[in-house]
Amino acid sequence: MNTATEAKHIAVVSIPFHGHVNPSLEIVRTLVQRGHRVTYANDPSFAELITSTGATLRPYASTLIKNAGTTGDDPIDQLTAFLDDAIAMLPQLRDLYDDDRPDLFLYDIAGAPARLLGEQWGIPAIQLSPTFVAWDGYEEEMAPFIEQMRADPRGAAYYRRFTEWLTANGSSVTDSTAFQGRPERCLALIPRALQPNADRVDDEVYQFVGPVFGDRSHQGGWTRPAGAEKVLLVSLGSAFTDHPDFYRRCVEAFGDLPGWHTVLQIGKHVSPDQLGAIPDSVEVHDWVPQLAILDQADAFLTHAGMGGSSEGLWAGTPMIAAPQAADQFANAQQLAAIGVAEVVDAATVGAEDLRGALLRLTSGPAAAEAAKIKAIVRAEGGARRAADAIEQAAFAGIRK
Repeated sequence: MNTATEAKHIAVVSIPFHGHVNPSLEIVRTLVQRGHRVTYANDPSFAELITSTGATLRPYASTLIKNAGTTGDDPIDQLTAFLDDAIAMLPQLRDLYDDDRPDLFLYDIAGAPARLLGEQWGIPAIQLSPTFVAWDGYEEEMAPFIEQMRADPRGAAYYRRFTEWLTANGSSVTDSTAFQGRPERCLALIPRALQPNADRVDDEVYQFVGPVFGDRSHQGGWTRPAGAEKVLLVSLGSAFTDHPDFYRRCVEAFGDLPGWHTVLQIGKHVSPDQLGAIPDSVEVHDWVPQLAILDQADAFLTHAGMGGSSEGLWAGTPMIAAPQAADQFANAQQLAAIGVAEVVDAATVGAEDLRGALLRLTSGPAAAEAAKIKAIVRAEGGARRAADAIEQAAFAGIRK
C-alpha cells in the first residue's frame, strides 16, 4: 500500500467498447485501492462502469459511438474508423491533460494518442493489450495481408493518412503497424496459453499477467441442479447471438444426452419460443453469470472470443469452439493446438456432430490438459502483478 506522498497520477486511455474496457477494470480498481489517483479518458457512455472502480472519468467524444454499426465486416473500413477516432481523440486528450499531466499513461491498443502524448510530454506509457501481441517474425507473416490492403485504394489511403498523422505529431515511429504493434512496453491481459508463437514473444517488452477477473458476486450465482452428472454451458457471448437455428441444433444435440444438464444462453435477439420444445435437461436464459457456471461446468461451447476463451482456461473447462468473426478463429485454433478444444463450423455443424464433439472432448485427454493450464493461468498474477509492474514504471519514470 502506498502512502499519500507516494501516490501517482495514472491516466488510462481507451475506447468505448466492453472488450477494450472490461479487461483492465480490476487493474484500475487495484491501483485506486493502493492510493493512486487514476483518471480514465473515455466516452461518457462508459461513465458508470469506469467510476465504479474509483477512477475519475475524463470524457471525450468518441466518433466510434456515432459511427457504430456502419463499418460492417470490411477490415479497411474498420481500421479507418479507428484511425478517424484516434485523430479526433488526440486534441481532446491534450486538452484533458495539459493542465494535469499524469505520471504514467496506460493506453488500450486502440488508444494510440496516449502513446503520442507520452512521447511529446516525456511521460512513460504502457500499452494494455486485451488480445494477443506481436512475436518475432509477426510482420513478415502479416506482409501478404498488408500488401493486399495496400493494393486497395482505400487501404493505401488508410496507411498514408496514418503515417502522415504520426509524422505531423513528431512520433519517432511513423510506421502504423509498428506504432500499434510494437509498443515500448505492454501488459498482455490474456493467458499466455492463448498467445500464438508465445516462445517468440519478447519478454522484455511484453508481460503476460493473465486474465484479470474481479469480484463478480453482483452478477449473481448459479447452482448445479441435483442429479446433474455433467454440465455443459453454451454461450456465443454478447454480440454474435442472433442464431436461433444453431441453438435449436444444440437443444437437439444435448437435450436428451443421458446425465447431461445444459445451460443455454441465447442473448437478447432470440426468444425461447423460437427453439421449439425444450426438455427439462436444458435451461434457457438471455444472459447468465458465465464464470460462476464455468467453475461448475464439465464443458463449454463458446464462440471463442478472447473473454470467453480466457474464462474457459481460467475455469479449466474443455471447450467446443464455434468461431464466427474477428480474432475468434485464431483463438479457436490456439485452444485446439494446446489440447483443450475441438473446433466446429457454427454455420454447418449438425446436432450429431455437436454431440460427438462433446463426448470426445469429455472422454479424452482434454479435461486433464485443461486442469494443468488452469493452474498455470491462475499463477500468472492478475491485477496484483499488473499493478506492481505499473507502479514500477511510474516510480522509475522510465519507458521500459
